[in-house]
Amino acid sequence: MLDSVLVANRGEIARRVIRTARRTGVKAVAVYSDADADLPYVREADQAVHIGPSPNPQPARSYLDAAAIIDAARQTGVAAVHPGYGFLAENADFARQVIAAGLTWVGPDPGAIEQMGDKIRARNLMERAGVPVSPGSREPVCDVAAAVAEADRIGYPVMVKAAAGGGGIGMGVAAEEAGLRSAFETARSRAERFFGSPEILIERFVERARHVEVQILGLADGRVLALGERDCSVQRRHQKVAEETPSPGVSAGLRERMLAAAVRAGQAVAYRGAGTVECLVDTDAGTFVFLEMNTRLQVEHPVTELVTGVDLVEQQFLIAAGEPPSFDPAALRPSGHALELRIYAEDPVRFLPRPGTITEWAEPAGDGVRVDAGYQAGNTVTPFYDPLLAKLCVHGADRKQALDRARDAVAAFRIAGPKTNLPFHADLLASPEFSTGDYDTSLVSKLRPA
Repeated sequence: MLDSVLVANRGEIARRVIRTARRTGVKAVAVYSDADADLPYVREADQAVHIGPSPNPQPARSYLDAAAIIDAARQTGVAAVHPGYGFLAENADFARQVIAAGLTWVGPDPGAIEQMGDKIRARNLMERAGVPVSPGSREPVCDVAAAVAEADRIGYPVMVKAAAGGGGIGMGVAAEEAGLRSAFETARSRAERFFGSPEILIERFVERARHVEVQILGLADGRVLALGERDCSVQRRHQKVAEETPSPGVSAGLRERMLAAAVRAGQAVAYRGAGTVECLVDTDAGTFVFLEMNTRLQVEHPVTELVTGVDLVEQQFLIAAGEPPSFDPAALRPSGHALELRIYAEDPVRFLPRPGTITEWAEPAGDGVRVDAGYQAGNTVTPFYDPLLAKLCVHGADRKQALDRARDAVAAFRIAGPKTNLPFHADLLASPEFSTGDYDTSLVSKLRPA
């Protein structure tokens, strides 16, 4: 096992990684900016290194500063770097710099990150590997005329998205040429601004789609495992706010095909570590297509941990060290149902960030309740970073029990100071669509019409 690790992240995920490091006897080093100096993860680490300057600790000057992070790793003498999610987690150049510094990278090979980071390249590779893909552009689309031609070939409606990006930034849907021209210009502008590349991917838009992903684990011996699927269809602005496993919209047969395809996807890039193969499921046809591969630990990984009993961060440590997993893959039997609700400091109606100082923080407890939190009372949510406060996770013997526990936990969670989206989650859990499991990616827009 690794003896020490630097967590190149902040907030909830840094605290999460540190928790497993402590349990497994791995020394944990944190990095922090001025804005995060008082957050729990800084105090809970064995050692913490300041990397963000005053008075404006923007990500580029803190958690996106690869040189500062590697320098902190060298100063503290750690053996490895765990990137968490976001920031530099899927940056192949950063992974190479970590390895070049003589450190262990807790993640997949940089080559796999690079291959999957380009959506068009990834689609083409997955198609060759026998993974279903939707009709779409095989080459980057760089101008409006080419976009119109591609859409005519594919057939409307189409999805327009950045080829090099993620997180739903700049993504748009077009039902006809005028809408396509507008969506293309928006996507290209945001792609260049956020990802440094104007290249665009156009693919068929799936009506009544569910967003379902498969958790994969590439072991040190070369095997790729699929640890079940998660339904991530509850989204605002193409960004997830609630997830569950197993998916209520996936039949046993479809699940078997998706898990097998996810294993093929991992094998195609010799994947090592924790990753996710994301798919769009056509609820009417009962089919699925590849969406993208996330070459890192996902925000929603706790629901898989709750139904399998497998600590995914521990497996990441073991795989990075070249060790076998701590569980028997042949004996793995997921049990029960799990939900995750992302608690944000944001307006519960318009979903706009609402930073501020937390004056009250009382977490729910009880059977099957898990809270992965990045904050506590007295902390300030700043405008510099993503406003995710915590992940409220519940596990039950079945979906009904999980939903009941989730409703009770949302009602018991007390956060005062900044506005949060807890009222939205109460509405979500009370909605007939979510309660019955008969929902798709349009659910949030129905609950919160513009």
